[in-house]
Amino acid sequence: MPMYQKFEDLPVWQEAARLYQQALDLLAESGVALSPGFRHQLDRAALSVSNNIAAGFEQATTRETAEFLALARSSGGEVRSMIAVVQDLPKLKPHRERLQAIRALADSCARQLVLWIRSLDASSGQGKQVPAADRGENHSTPEPPAGNRPNASRPLPPKPPMHDSTKARPAR
Repeated sequence: MPMYQKFEDLPVWQEAARLYQQALDLLAESGVALSPGFRHQLDRAALSVSNNIAAGFEQATTRETAEFLALARSSGGEVRSMIAVVQDLPKLKPHRERLQAIRALADSCARQLVLWIRSLDASSGQGKQVPAADRGENHSTPEPPAGNRPNASRPLPPKPPMHDSTKARPAR
């Protein structure tokens, strides 16, 4: 199981960074017919995913970590919702592929965050994370406190059961 010393090494943080970069690229392109309010909110929500992952990584307890990861997941949901609302507008047809790529990245982040949160919930009895230096370990030790980092080698869960239902399809 890979262990991480810095949030920048987390695959989910890297995915969230790509999400923000793709959102920025879209927003920076001239001719993308989005309102200033939509642009501002998409910018903030997309950036919030990686920022909350980083903040969660830095927390001292598994509960605090899980709270920030839940915020990151919520921000990803906001991005997915925003894209779902506008992706079928005729004036955005030339950008549909880019919009779908942004939504797919937000979805990937959410699935990875769910797994991480579940692993934290399963290890909730472990209590406070202790920095390596306080455990008498070398700072270069690649292993953080048990139960507080995601397992990147685990496959992502399938889409939610309601994803392909007749009620869910119109909502997407």
